[in-house]
Amino acid sequence: MRKLTFAMNLSLDGYITAPGGDLGWSVPSDELFQWWSDRVAATGLALYGRKLWETMSSAWPTADQQPDATPAQIEFARRWRDMPKVVFSSTTSAVDWNSRLVSGDAVTEITRLKTEDGGPMDVGGATLAAAAMRAGLIDEYVLATHPVLVGGGTPFFTALDNWVNLNLVETREFPDGVLLTRYVTRR
Repeated sequence: MRKLTFAMNLSLDGYITAPGGDLGWSVPSDELFQWWSDRVAATGLALYGRKLWETMSSAWPTADQQPDATPAQIEFARRWRDMPKVVFSSTTSAVDWNSRLVSGDAVTEITRLKTEDGGPMDVGGATLAAAAMRAGLIDEYVLATHPVLVGGGTPFFTALDNWVNLNLVETREFPDGVLLTRYVTRR
């Protein structure tokens, strides 16, 4: 059975975007960017909601072709294109870059994907992750918490009907005061 992880940058007050979708507060250090790149390389299948898909697919498919691209950005772009992806959307008509589109029930499809053989899966996008969280499908939470209070925006966690007990399995400090914490769901 595949493991499903929800991993994102978030503000200290728990948001993955500030009001208006602003991500300017979450620019990673070189070390954190490399950590995210290595995570993409190790992901067997990435699950994207529409908004995160639009953000990622507007930048990374051709980022390595930009004249000012750094070696780390070139590596990330290659890894991102190569990583298998499933995009969940009822409004998107086509996807590219080693991706397939699912317009049906996300929870049903994620449940099915978890039973398949293969490498670990990451879920990204607040709405998609919230559906997986409420359904009890997330096995691991990885929070890269930035020392900033943004006061609102898109929350990392959704409202839940039941408690989810977690075990802390890793902590790591990155430059600029970013603290990575990794929790595994107690089953």
